[in-house]
Amino acid sequence: MADHIEVFDTTLRDGTQGEHVTLSAKDKIRIAKRLDQIGIDIIEGGWPGSNPKDQEFFERALDEEWYHSKICAFGSTRRAQNAPEDDHNLQCLLNAETPVVSIFGKSWRLHAEVALGVTVEENLKLIHSSVEYLKAHGKHVVYDAEHFFDGYKDDAEYAILTLQAALEAGADTLVLCDTNGGTLPLEIYRIVGKVADRIGAPLGIHTHNDAGCAVANSLTAIEAGARHVQGTISGIGERCGNADLCVVVADLQLKMGYRCLNDEQLAQMADLYRFVNELANLQPVDRAPYVGRSAFAHKGGVHVSAVMKEPRAYEHITPELIGNKRRVLVSDLSGQSNIRYKAEELGITLTEKDQAKKAVKRIKELEHLGYEFEGAEASFELLIRTLQGEDHTYFELERLRVRSEDGNGGTCSEATLALDVGGKRTLVAAEGTGPVDAMSNALRQALGSFYPQLEDVRLSDYKVRVLTPEDGTAAQVRVLMEHMDKAKRWHTVGVSNNIMDASWQALSDGLRYHLYALEEHEKSLVESVTEKRE
Repeated sequence: MADHIEVFDTTLRDGTQGEHVTLSAKDKIRIAKRLDQIGIDIIEGGWPGSNPKDQEFFERALDEEWYHSKICAFGSTRRAQNAPEDDHNLQCLLNAETPVVSIFGKSWRLHAEVALGVTVEENLKLIHSSVEYLKAHGKHVVYDAEHFFDGYKDDAEYAILTLQAALEAGADTLVLCDTNGGTLPLEIYRIVGKVADRIGAPLGIHTHNDAGCAVANSLTAIEAGARHVQGTISGIGERCGNADLCVVVADLQLKMGYRCLNDEQLAQMADLYRFVNELANLQPVDRAPYVGRSAFAHKGGVHVSAVMKEPRAYEHITPELIGNKRRVLVSDLSGQSNIRYKAEELGITLTEKDQAKKAVKRIKELEHLGYEFEGAEASFELLIRTLQGEDHTYFELERLRVRSEDGNGGTCSEATLALDVGGKRTLVAAEGTGPVDAMSNALRQALGSFYPQLEDVRLSDYKVRVLTPEDGTAAQVRVLMEHMDKAKRWHTVGVSNNIMDASWQALSDGLRYHLYALEEHEKSLVESVTEKRE
């Protein structure tokens, strides 16, 4: 049976020390519940007593039911001038009432003598007495040997003594920390191996990414004997971040034969990645290994042709193992294989023998003008269906006027819109916080009585890219829009040297696509009922 690696998540503590990362106590509880669901062994929630937010998290955590994970409070060894029972930090750890506590101590003579201002002998007493006190109160203690690798390279014997002090006091796991993130994989392997030979206790690894090696260092430490790994979802954390658990867990389980999660839990990893980024108000990295949107995206025609025959030709694992999916991108690099794959994915049967060839030609013409279909799959689908001869017009524009005025109340934008909807003319005017918002409000208002199902649709993201900046105010621009309802999101594109025209293209395509999707859904329901009756 494969060795189990204990997974320790510090997204809610070390991760929140990353720049631009902010989580409320409520956010932290929501993330912790998802980590529990996915099967993470230990969740480090924060530093109780250091700030009201972390304190609130631990108070809320006491009222939650945890099915797999153990919640962990984080802190430091006692202050030199305090006895353990009088130390505020240790008392806060106990008051958090978590089954696990993690405390860090100094492994590097430099830190003991300069940062703490104590002798190296006094530092050993701080470590021993702090761990001993927490163990006496029934805690599972994870001891983080801060700056261990730098300390080991400076004075290996003293670094080992700090571990022995924690071990003799009863520490359950000794975690070797590459706190500055500058150690390389070969050094990690050599040092962890030597420590494992001398220390008869479970070892863990905690790495930072300052040299770009956090994941590699974590994997190397496991190979050298560690059986506990720490990191954060998406690798968020101070400076360059921590080891990315999404990658570490996937590599350990899918590549190296260790066991971290069960297969069903591992298949939730991509969803967890998106969830944590959403709550942390961070933009997910498309190219993130395993879980990123582009991790299994294929663009080159040669690649797509091969993937259609045998996915292993250009994919190192099956995307579904990690909860991701294969994507074929359509661009000016596309061949007919891309178009056929995307058409099949969308349930479109290319009726004519040369339909894919015509589609490739048209897409390359449009991309030459500045259109981009990689991030606008809804526009791509409408285009293919139009080339197939399908009609998804729903409404036609007769006239559009948008104006903005400055007044006592600030800037006001207004859009006046005339549409032909199934042979009926409608004329509306609407205001908005800006010209695009006014246009969106006017369009939804004009269509509301004809298509009430558009009520739940919202414009959720709007991006503009200037394609020909050398043309100044007459530059060609590309607008990418994200639309959403209660269940899904979809993306459209528009291009013009008039930003309002480009915005109209993307906006109107977004609503047309939604109406088409609803129409198809209704058809499938009717067909399903008919089949059951028959």
